Amino acid sequence: MLFTAPNCIAFLGTGLMGEPMARNLLRAGFRLKVWNRTTSKTDGLVAAGAESASSPADAVREVDAVLLMLENGAVVTELLFKQGVAAACRHGTLVIDMSSIAPAIAKDHARLLTGMGLRYIDAPVSGGTVGAAQGALAIMAGGVAADLESAAPVFRALGTVTHVGPHGSGQLCKLVNQTIVAVTIGAVAEGMVLAKAGGADPAQVRQAILGGFCQSRILEEHGQRMIDRNFVPGGAVRNQLKDLDAVLEVARKVGVHLPLTERVRELFAALAKSGKAELDHSALILQVEAG
Repeated sequence: MLFTAPNCIAFLGTGLMGEPMARNLLRAGFRLKVWNRTTSKTDGLVAAGAESASSPADAVREVDAVLLMLENGAVVTELLFKQGVAAACRHGTLVIDMSSIAPAIAKDHARLLTGMGLRYIDAPVSGGTVGAAQGALAIMAGGVAADLESAAPVFRALGTVTHVGPHGSGQLCKLVNQTIVAVTIGAVAEGMVLAKAGGADPAQVRQAILGGFCQSRILEEHGQRMIDRNFVPGGAVRNQLKDLDAVLEVARKVGVHLPLTERVRELFAALAKSGKAELDHSALILQVEAG
């Protein structure tokens, strides 16, 4: 069967990331039905032209595609299979899960959804709230090439997509991303702490090395957050910790030892335990400073 590009989309999960992503879909001309557990988080989207749904199952009836941007794999499973989302979708509906979940869960969802006559892409993102607002997310997609082709207009409104392999590969790619992000945040935090302890101005040190070999988006954006002490969450500590747990679980299954990831996971866990789980993950510098 030939599937055309989606026109009407259900968007489930309009939080920090989902809300600006949904706005970009509206700007691109898609008809949008939105649902969020906290209903007030859909008010701005409704004012911008979206249609509010009373339940997740109600949102997906008669749409061409369903986008999910939810907290974790358990929440995605709950909505899809316990709150009736999958059952309410018409045959051939394209389900695009842009949440960050474990690859094994994504593969299981793919098996169940395709068995119900639906199509599925796991497509987690990187770029944070800034990338979401700018429509500049890096989208890592796992699935069937034909499904990605039909979803291309949707992805264009949100950022740049790369097809990285079969179902589950998008989530594996996101874990690789989160491994590098977490370790790099730790490295930047240690560098800023060392600069200050040694008597240099951390802001000027960051400025000096931005033109060097260690230049990175994390040094640029998160290094500035550390200097400004601005830990309003773009990516929360608790979510970074959740992703690192998933990374290490996959590593155990495939027999890979990741010593740097293990150590930075310990630091994030300690930071969360100290009551800072809702801060931005750049707040890791607080844990480094605490020793």
